[in-house]
Amino acid sequence: MLESTYKVLYKFIEYYNFNLINFIFLGFTLVIIVFGSLINIVESSLPDFLRQSFRYGKHSFRGSADAFIKYTEVPKSWFKHFYIFAFAWSLLALFFIFKGFVMKTEAPELVLTFLDFFAGGQANRKVQVDYTSALVASVLMAIQCGRRCYETNFVQIFSKKNKINISHYFVGYTHYFCAILAIMSNTEGFVRGTLPAFSLRHISLLKVGCILIFYYCWTQQYKSNLILVNLRKDAKSGEVKTEKHLLPIGGFFNLVSSPHMFFEICMYAAILGLLPGSTTWLLGFIWVLSNQIANGYLAHQWYKENFENYPNNRKAIIPYII
Repeated sequence: MLESTYKVLYKFIEYYNFNLINFIFLGFTLVIIVFGSLINIVESSLPDFLRQSFRYGKHSFRGSADAFIKYTEVPKSWFKHFYIFAFAWSLLALFFIFKGFVMKTEAPELVLTFLDFFAGGQANRKVQVDYTSALVASVLMAIQCGRRCYETNFVQIFSKKNKINISHYFVGYTHYFCAILAIMSNTEGFVRGTLPAFSLRHISLLKVGCILIFYYCWTQQYKSNLILVNLRKDAKSGEVKTEKHLLPIGGFFNLVSSPHMFFEICMYAAILGLLPGSTTWLLGFIWVLSNQIANGYLAHQWYKENFENYPNNRKAIIPYII
C-alpha cells in the first residue's frame, strides 16, 4: 500500500516537475502576505478565531478567546522543540555533505531518492550550486541552528502564559526541514551523475563578504536576544523577576523594534549570496523576509501602543527604512 502510493506520487512529481520544497515556500509566503496584510490593514473586520490563530507572543490576541482555537494552542516555549530538530537535521545534512568531501563520491542512494522525491524528481534536478559553497552554507546553518537550540533551551525566558497556535509550531518544523534540504537539493554530489568537487576557487571575495556578514549578524542576533532575556532578570542576582514584555534599550534596539528578526533576514540573505544559483533558497529567503517583516511590524505596533514614550526614530525591522 505505502509502496504503491509512493510510486504514484513520485510519477506525479517526475511528470509535472513538482518541487515540494518550492511549493511549501511559495505557499508559506502567500499565506503570510495575505493574512499579514489583512491583520495589519483590516484586522477589526476579521473574525476573532482568525486573529487569535495568527497572533502570538507579545502581540497575541487579547479579545474573547475562541473555544475551539484555544484547544489548538500550545505553549510558546515549545519553540525549543523545533530548534532541537533543526540542529539535529542540520548536523545530519552536514555529515552527508562533509562525507562527500572525504570520500569524493556521490551521495548515498537513500539520500538521492529522498531528494528526488522532495525536489522535483530525478530527471528534473540539476546542479545549481557548487559543492564548496554548499559545504560552507551547511556549516553556517548548523551553527545558527545550534545557537538557537542553545538559546531556546537554556537562555530564553518564556512566559508561561504565552501560547502559539499549533500551526505556527508545525510551520517551524517544516521551515527547517525544507531550508536544510534546499542547500542540498541542487548541489554537486547530491544530483545524480555528479561528484563533489571541493575548491577554494569557488569562494570569491563576494562570498567571503557574505560569510563575514553572516557572522556579524549571527553575533548581533545573539546580543539582541540577550537584551530581551536580561529585561526579565534581576541585574544583581540573575534570577527571573518578571515574565512581562518590557521596553528593550541598547544595541540595535535603538534603531528597530525587532533587531533579532532583522538579523534573521540578513543571515538568510548572506547564505543566498553563497548560493546565488539556487532557486529553492531564493524562495526560502523570500518566505523568511515576508514572515519576519509581517511579525516585526505587529511587534512594532504593540510597542507603540503599550509604551507612551516609545522612541519615534525606531523603525519596525529594517533600520531607517521600515
